[in-house]
Amino acid sequence: MMATAGQLAGLSLGELAHRLGIPVPAHLRRDKGWVGLLLELALGASAGSKPEQDFPELGVELKTIPVDSQGKPLETTFVCVAPLTDIAGLSWEHSNVRNKLSRVLWIPVLGERSVAPGARRIGQPLLWTPSREEERLLRQDWEEIMEWISLGRVQEITARHGQVLQLRPKAANGRALTEAVGRQGQPIQTLPRGFYLKTTFTGALLARHFML
Repeated sequence: MMATAGQLAGLSLGELAHRLGIPVPAHLRRDKGWVGLLLELALGASAGSKPEQDFPELGVELKTIPVDSQGKPLETTFVCVAPLTDIAGLSWEHSNVRNKLSRVLWIPVLGERSVAPGARRIGQPLLWTPSREEERLLRQDWEEIMEWISLGRVQEITARHGQVLQLRPKAANGRALTEAVGRQGQPIQTLPRGFYLKTTFTGALLARHFML
């Protein structure tokens, strides 16, 4: 997997799409997941949208990360959908966030909007396992966010919560509601939420490993 990922470095997304016989969108406004799907296909990832790693037999999650010409992340990184109901007894050790981030194959891709999708270049891959301190920070944020959810305060959580991990709405539109728990323990309807890694966290991770 790492050898194959290394061989993709330097290719443009258009060149890779041509090899795989996949059309290249003119822009990514309606095809935000296209880059990730392209690289999943190229590397043989099998999980799709299931709550397991993209390479379950290796215990590895694939994450593409759009970066600028200096190698700095341009946006937060989606980890997984957050559970909003039936969360009693859920621990960090058995959470999907920890499962997804226990071992990650990061693939930086030039993502500046001034560059057409097909011309964007694929960078060198990085296989990452969180350090003890990184896991401590992730766990701390996850536990704080999950406590707010359990107290029925999901609608009070903003993107500013969390040092390295944040919770944000994750929906195609404002009508895609899901069930959650309100302040009085009553069922409420709210937007689905997703966990995201902040750019300060991923930026520091890339800078440390690539000596940026």
